[in-house]
Amino acid sequence: MSILIKNGHVIYGENLDVVCADVLIEGNRIVKVEKSINETADTVIDATGRVVSPGFINLHTHSPMGLLRGLADDLPLMDWLQNHIWPREAKLTPEYVKVGAYLGTLEMIKSGTTAFLDMYFHMDKVAEAVLEAGLRGYLSYGMIDLGDPDKTEKEVKDALREMEAIEKLNSDRVHFAFGPHAPYTCSIALLKEVRKLASEHNKLITIHVSETMAEIGQITERYGKSPVVLLDDIGFLGNDVIIAHGVWLDSRDIQILARHGVTVAHNPGSNMKLASGVMPIGKLLNAGVNIGLGTDGSASNNNLDMLEEMKLAALLHKVHNLDPVIADARTVFKMATQNGAKALRLNAGVIKEGYLADIAVINFNRPHLRPINDVISHLVYSANGNDVETTIVDGKILMLDGEVLTLNEEKVMREAEDVVEKIR
Repeated sequence: MSILIKNGHVIYGENLDVVCADVLIEGNRIVKVEKSINETADTVIDATGRVVSPGFINLHTHSPMGLLRGLADDLPLMDWLQNHIWPREAKLTPEYVKVGAYLGTLEMIKSGTTAFLDMYFHMDKVAEAVLEAGLRGYLSYGMIDLGDPDKTEKEVKDALREMEAIEKLNSDRVHFAFGPHAPYTCSIALLKEVRKLASEHNKLITIHVSETMAEIGQITERYGKSPVVLLDDIGFLGNDVIIAHGVWLDSRDIQILARHGVTVAHNPGSNMKLASGVMPIGKLLNAGVNIGLGTDGSASNNNLDMLEEMKLAALLHKVHNLDPVIADARTVFKMATQNGAKALRLNAGVIKEGYLADIAVINFNRPHLRPINDVISHLVYSANGNDVETTIVDGKILMLDGEVLTLNEEKVMREAEDVVEKIR
């Protein structure tokens, strides 16, 4: 199938040049970006007054956690996790998790996210939801053994079982990743086994690292070193590793991350809400560390809106550093698109010939987006997920003019309400 997007303000190429142009998609690729394309296409989208943007890449989330949205707010991280989130998650069956995944994918489609890196459990069910929704999902089973050797063995078996189930789907859009939860919840033995398996199977690894001061204290007391140094010492780090948060990083940590080509998934909304701290973005950028952007789960954000997350990232670092120049709009926009694609080894995040057709069309015919003085600035500082009108992934239209074509919105939301009543 072919799609022709006409008359839009197109964010073209790696340099984010905004051009008035048409975009031609054939199959799952962008084949032409130029003015006045006159070729016939199966579907023609009039993007007059709209911005044609690379789809957003959510580099860290827990998509089924939308079921827990608003159930435990305004609490410290460990209190929130141990006393509220984990007890409720213990009640989630595989089918309940699938319902949560439907809700999460629906929210992402409606706000222009085209790919995401997930960590949760029952990921075979999440994969089924992602496949139906039409998004790109990189799905990791969150492994926790708490130093118990029997649990270590079980977690490895469960992860491999999830990997096998996801690979049986044989989809170019749905992939397995290894997801040890964090150094404070995983034994050294488990972390080493994950490193070995990821290398053997050529899979990405995602892990929470240096999120809170309490975590730093716990790891330092247990091992006499920071979480990053610990992971370096055991040979865990590499350019296939994506660490979530990276809030409490010192100069040595940052040098280690840069040396190994590790990506940091920044989650400003969650970090602010849980009062975890502020990631040292300036030092990371100066060291050349790749930084992507994530929302974290909907229970700690409380949404999956990447447009909102860009604004939070830009504003947080400006006020924290008393520097209006840091985390400028273009830098943050690249975090939400190109940098995420780089971390996922995905030929997307850019609108350019030969790239995958993962695109969001955003309606700028709105008072808060006029006049169109600076498209990138407006997307970061003025727009929100509700302004997304059309979402295209892998050359397939998932939402057109605000109507989701791959999922039944009313059914998804009704089933989510039913599940929450059962676990409340």
